Amino acid sequence: MMEDSSLADGFGGGGDDTAAPGERRRSAVLTVPIEVVVSVGKARPVLSELVALRRDSVLPLDSKIEDPVEIMIGDRVIARGELQEIDGETGRLGVRLTEVADLSNTL
Repeated sequence: MMEDSSLADGFGGGGDDTAAPGERRRSAVLTVPIEVVVSVGKARPVLSELVALRRDSVLPLDSKIEDPVEIMIGDRVIARGELQEIDGETGRLGVRLTEVADLSNTL
């Protein structure tokens, strides 16, 4: 990550004043919420099939229920895992991670 002093001024306060400016920026970045997308599969219908979709239609995917899912940020796969129902929460899904990319050098 390139250090840019003009960006440092935009964070202003809220951090540990004894920490180095680079560490304060890193801490601020690490608290930003980020959207993660879980990709279950893909479909490639022709346009006529897409136009014919109605409520309760089924769009077949190219994957099986036991296939790994991809966890993505933007278009980058950061992990893979298995879908599972969260204990005690009927109907809620989670992902048990089976592979995780090394992201330590990207922040």
